[in-house]
Amino acid sequence: MAEWICRTLRDGGLEGEHAPALTINHTITCSLGFFVFDHILSQLSSFIHSQKSQSSGIVLVAFSRSPLYYEQLLKSKGYNVSASTWFKVLDCYTDPLGWKSKLANSGRIANDSLGSSVTVKLCKNDLDELFSLILHRGKELSVDGKGRFMVAIDSVSEMLRHASVSSVASLLSELRSHGQVSSLFWLIHSDLHETRATAALEYISSMKATVAVQPMDGLSGNSASLSLMQNNLKRGKFSVHVKCRNGLVKTMVEELNVENSTINFTPFSTEGEVISQSLVPKVQFNLQLSEKERNDRAKVVLPFEHQGDGKNIQIYDGRKSLNESKGDSEQTCFEKEDSGRGEIIYFHDSDDEMPDSDEDPDDDLDI
Repeated sequence: MAEWICRTLRDGGLEGEHAPALTINHTITCSLGFFVFDHILSQLSSFIHSQKSQSSGIVLVAFSRSPLYYEQLLKSKGYNVSASTWFKVLDCYTDPLGWKSKLANSGRIANDSLGSSVTVKLCKNDLDELFSLILHRGKELSVDGKGRFMVAIDSVSEMLRHASVSSVASLLSELRSHGQVSSLFWLIHSDLHETRATAALEYISSMKATVAVQPMDGLSGNSASLSLMQNNLKRGKFSVHVKCRNGLVKTMVEELNVENSTINFTPFSTEGEVISQSLVPKVQFNLQLSEKERNDRAKVVLPFEHQGDGKNIQIYDGRKSLNESKGDSEQTCFEKEDSGRGEIIYFHDSDDEMPDSDEDPDDDLDI
C-alpha cells in the first residue's frame, strides 16, 4: 500500500486534473511519521534518479530538519545530491524568522546552511514569498523551465505557528492546482492543532495517511515492560484514506515496523486474523451445481429438443401433430405424468401454425 502511494505520487495527475496530494498525520508521541515521510521521499528520489517519473525533480521545503539531514539521508540510499540537478531545498529551518539573513547581509556572520553541500535557498516563514520561491526553484530543475516537479513539505505544523489556517490551505491549494506541480505531500502533527485546521488540510489532499502507535497491554513497572514500550514505539498502524474519482473513499491499513532506521510495511493483522480492506461486502454462493441439481437438470425436456427414442419425433414436446384430433391434443397438453422428469410445455397460438423445426415461437410478436 505504501508503495502504491509512492507510485501515485510518481505518476502525478492527468491533464486538467489537480495534482495528487498526500497528508501524513502523526502525533508528538509517535515519531513514526518522520520515517514514513523519509521513506516516501527516498522512493520518489529513486524514481527520478532512474528516470521512471514524469517529474524532473523535487523541491523540498525544510521546516523541522536541516538540509544536511536530508543530504545524508539520500546519500545513505546511494544518491549524491551535493551537485544534483534534480533536488532543490528551501531552507526554512536555519533562519525561520530572517534574523540570520539580516546578520549575514551586514557581514557579521557567514551565510551558510549548517555545513550542507546541497543547493539550498535560505527563506523565512513568509507564505507570500514561499510560493514564488517554490515555483522558482522548481523551474530550475528543467532546462527550459517548463518541466513538472514534486513538492515536499516536512512540517506544515511549523507553518501554522506563524500563519493562519486559511493562508496555509490557500498555499497548498495553489500548489496543487499549478500546472507544473505534478504531486505534493506534507507532514503534520495533528494533535497540535484544532480539528478544523487538520480537517481543512485533509480536505485539500487527495490521500490521507495516519500513523499511530499500536496500543500496549499488560504493562507493569519493571524493566521488561520498559523494553516492551520501547519496542512498541517502533511498531505502528499505517492507515490510508484515498478519494477515488467516483466520489468514494477507499480505506487501506498496513502495519509498519522500524528496524535500524529502515521502515518495513506488512499486512495489518490482529491476533493472527487479517483485516479485510475491501469495501465490497462478501457474498457467499456456490459456483457449481450439486449432484442432485445436475440430475434434475438432465431430466428437463427442452421444447426444441428432438427425441430420437423410437417414437414419432415431435418438434415441440407436449404438442400433438395437427393431423391428430383436437381433443386428444388438448388432453395431452394438460396431462401431467408422474415420471420424475422435468417438462416444458409449449401451447401454440392457433391451429394455423404449422409445425416447423426452424420456426421460432416468437416470430409472430410485433417488435
